[in-house]
Amino acid sequence: MSEDREAQDDELLALASIYDEEEFRQAQSAQGGEIQLCLELPPDFKIVVKGEKQSEYDVSFLPPLVLNFELPADYPSIASPIFTLSSKWMTRAQMSTLCRRLDELWEENQGCVIIFTWIQFIKEEALDFLGIQSPLEVIRGGNKPGGERRKTDPAATALTQTGSQSEKAEEKIIKEKKEKSEAQLTPCSHLDQRAVLLREPHVDILPQLLDFDETQRQRVFDSKVFCCGICFAEKMGANCLCFKECQHVYCQACMTEYFQIQIRDGNVQCLNCPEPKCTSVATPLQVKQLVDDELFARYDRLLLQSTLDLMADVVYCPRTSCGTAVMVEPDTTMGICTACQYAFCTLCKLGYHGLSHCKINADELRNLRDEYLSATTQGQKFMEQRFGKRVIQKAVEESFSRDWLDENCKGCPRCGTNIQKVDGCNKMTCTSCKQYFCWLCLGHLSRVNPYGHFNNPGLPCYNQLFHGVDIDDDEDDFWSDEED
Repeated sequence: MSEDREAQDDELLALASIYDEEEFRQAQSAQGGEIQLCLELPPDFKIVVKGEKQSEYDVSFLPPLVLNFELPADYPSIASPIFTLSSKWMTRAQMSTLCRRLDELWEENQGCVIIFTWIQFIKEEALDFLGIQSPLEVIRGGNKPGGERRKTDPAATALTQTGSQSEKAEEKIIKEKKEKSEAQLTPCSHLDQRAVLLREPHVDILPQLLDFDETQRQRVFDSKVFCCGICFAEKMGANCLCFKECQHVYCQACMTEYFQIQIRDGNVQCLNCPEPKCTSVATPLQVKQLVDDELFARYDRLLLQSTLDLMADVVYCPRTSCGTAVMVEPDTTMGICTACQYAFCTLCKLGYHGLSHCKINADELRNLRDEYLSATTQGQKFMEQRFGKRVIQKAVEESFSRDWLDENCKGCPRCGTNIQKVDGCNKMTCTSCKQYFCWLCLGHLSRVNPYGHFNNPGLPCYNQLFHGVDIDDDEDDFWSDEED
């Protein structure tokens, strides 16, 4: 008995020295403990979700199998350890098969300590032993509400939900065991009572699998050493940031400064990987971990605004005290703010004016035209959706008309009517209000003696009546002025 006790103490001490506290916990009141066993998955291991649309996920870790054991007083000389095997993702049939294999390993090594052998088998050989291969099928949510339960194949390698049918089968087996006074269930078709399923029948197992994989990946990353691509200092992964799409790694100190500068400048869409030509972008969670609350609030607000700016049917209320995002109907220029009830024109941002022309200045109209004409086909479609194709066409035509008028016409100094000078002298008559004015300085001319303006030596237009006029000596009619 003393030899058995000494062997047990040595085995438990060895396990405590090999595995950390999260993996192995020794029992306080008995000779035994609990150990978490993460199976070693092959590279590029995937899980498949079956449903309306099939989805695949790459995983590097699956939730551990939990081995609880207690060492009898006559272990290892005579008795085998008493144990249970638990899992969140294996079927009870698969765990029952593993339990029987652990019994076989004990029989092959009876008289020797066996826990470490069991651990190595489960971690390194369990997948091959059970025939579990990638992709591993996950049926989300177990059974369909109000529908028939899914049938579970005990020999299947896919991850399935056993449900109450398996529970009933287990109860039946346990009852038969008691009646026959058997030590354990040996037929392959039976479920072992030492196999414990650690999930409820209707719980969706997929989020648990993905969350565990993400946590374990981060733990592995935190324990490695990386060279920052900016400051070239070697730091632990716990002090680094890894862009998820490209896997480029930089230290948190460099990325914190980089994010702060970009957010203060309003470039929230440019928090991308510093690697040249890399398009990976930091996730909001990564940004939140590196900047203070005030900067993150600004980042969050600007990110939402930039997202709304990319939506063709969203404009902002032009009132400076409001600025609420407003949904607009296609091919219309009217927007109604849901917050302040202000009805406005989406083109000129003034009060809605129906079919009347927008009171938009030439520069704004020209900018809209230039933006449309220089945009890509996709960009033009976006502007047409936002402002309406008819509105855009009208803006382009009106802008070109205004440019032509600015280049070829001058406004009457009295009524503002656009006047084009085709030929003749620089004494002009407005076609609208009949005002005489000088084409050169736009000064008003006397109706009694309009030419006196050009004969006054004290004025800049002195002797400039025919300035800029191409005179053809062969055309005598040019010198006549019947009206004057």
